Amino acid sequence: MPNTSEAKAAALIASLRSQPLLVVLRADQPLALQPEIARLAGMGVRHVEIAWADQPGWVDQIVALREQFVQLRLGAASVVDDRALSAVVEAGLSFAVSPVLDTTLLARAARLGITLVPGVMSPSEVHQARALGCPLVKLFPAATLGAGHWRRLAAPLGGLPFCIAAGGLGPEDLGEWLSAGVDAVAIGGSLSSEQAWHNLGQWLSSRSG
Repeated sequence: MPNTSEAKAAALIASLRSQPLLVVLRADQPLALQPEIARLAGMGVRHVEIAWADQPGWVDQIVALREQFVQLRLGAASVVDDRALSAVVEAGLSFAVSPVLDTTLLARAARLGITLVPGVMSPSEVHQARALGCPLVKLFPAATLGAGHWRRLAAPLGGLPFCIAAGGLGPEDLGEWLSAGVDAVAIGGSLSSEQAWHNLGQWLSSRSG
C-alpha cells in the first residue's frame, strides 16, 4: 500500500495532467490575496501555490483561504526549512514546493505525509531527486535554462520524473514549454497586467474548448 505522501503525490500528478498549470502568489498576509484567488478560481484555475512567509497569522489565514476556496488544490511555495514545512502541515495544505533539493527536508516531509516537490536544475540534481524517489520535481529557474532543457536531459538520464517548470514564466509561455516536454508550468509574478490575465484566460479557454 502506498504511504500518505505517495498517495498525495499521485493525486497531485493526476490533477496536473488534467490541468498542467500552477499559479504562484506572494504576500506577507495571505488573506490579501483573496481577490486574486477568487479571480483565478472563477476562471477555472485548479492549482494555486501561496509562498510561505514567516509572519504572524500565516497558518490561520491559509486555513481561512482553504475553507473559502474548497474547489482549489492549494499548496505552499518557497519552502526551504523545517519551520516552513511545519506551517504547511499545520495549515493542512496538500503539497509544498521548494526551490532547492534538500534531502533532510524531503525525508521529514515524507515522514509527515506531505508531498514536497524539490527544485532541480542540473543533471546531477535530477538524478539525485530520482534516486531519492521524488515523483515530481520543479525545474528552476526555468526561464534561464530554456524550454528545451528538460527534453535534452531525457537521452542521457533516461526516464525522468514529472516536471513542473517554474521561474520567470508567464501565460504566454505555457504552450511553448508544454510542447517542449515539461509536464506542467508554474506562473506567478507575470500576472501583474491585464494583458497577462487575458492571456491566461485565452489558454484556459483553449483547454476547455
